[in-house]
Amino acid sequence: MARNFRLHCLTKNRTNPAYVGAQIGAARLADSLGCTLVGAAPATPDDPGEQIALLEEALASRPDAILIAPVHTTALDPTLRKVVDAGIPLVFFVASAPAIAADTFVTADNRTLAAAAAGRLFEHLGGTGEVAILEGLPQSPTAAPRAEGFRAAASGYPRIRIVDSAVGDYQHAGGRLAMARMLERHARIDGVVAANDAMALGAIAALREAGREAAVVGINAMPDAIRAIRSGAMLATVSYDALSLVCTGVHAAVRILTGRPVPRLLELPADVVDVGNCAAWDVPYEQRPLPTWESATGIA
Repeated sequence: MARNFRLHCLTKNRTNPAYVGAQIGAARLADSLGCTLVGAAPATPDDPGEQIALLEEALASRPDAILIAPVHTTALDPTLRKVVDAGIPLVFFVASAPAIAADTFVTADNRTLAAAAAGRLFEHLGGTGEVAILEGLPQSPTAAPRAEGFRAAASGYPRIRIVDSAVGDYQHAGGRLAMARMLERHARIDGVVAANDAMALGAIAALREAGREAAVVGINAMPDAIRAIRSGAMLATVSYDALSLVCTGVHAAVRILTGRPVPRLLELPADVVDVGNCAAWDVPYEQRPLPTWESATGIA
């Protein structure tokens, strides 16, 4: 059992349920390990200035470790360097700031998992159809590799045509608005591949409002997305689960603080989740099983 380490966990926003789930999971795990965790996120979604201020506050409180999903690849660098210079263990999860040497970065291969999500959609469409892409927030380091993964998968299906692409900012409202505008531009859209579940669910709402149908896939395995899959409203998601990522980060922080080795990069597996295997994911964040260090990383 770890001693009562004080951990600070900073996510990107309070509006994406995946990050709400991450904070729930991190707090549950920290408590089970005998640690104290303070969670925070910008009130304005993905706002660099607000996250910098929150990081400065965390640094001033001298916690034992800081876990953060940076909202921008470079904007937080000066404050992140202060964390490193202060000797406070720094753990990135979901996203990173590449110029900063954190103790570890917990993620998954965004390009590969996006290609897997798109491939599930393309196979469902029988390898033919007109597809729209909903991309994430441009400043986010996960947005570009996921868009690349979608297009790389499409290159293997000559009869799949990417007819449009729009930015939904990784938010439900953004996905809904972007999808509504694409539906106005195109009389036919057979499938939608979204860079996260929040946008996918927004796209489903827009499709319903327009009286249209299309197969939709997302990324995150959020409880709302799982319910949509079970109801038939959504085709699939990918288990890029922020709860699992941050919990692995909590384990990593405690290992660092107790003198045990942690790799600089931890890439967790991410599987396609559809109606055939979604039952295990149909659990609210408050009740989802928390990963152990060994189960998440395979490291004893």
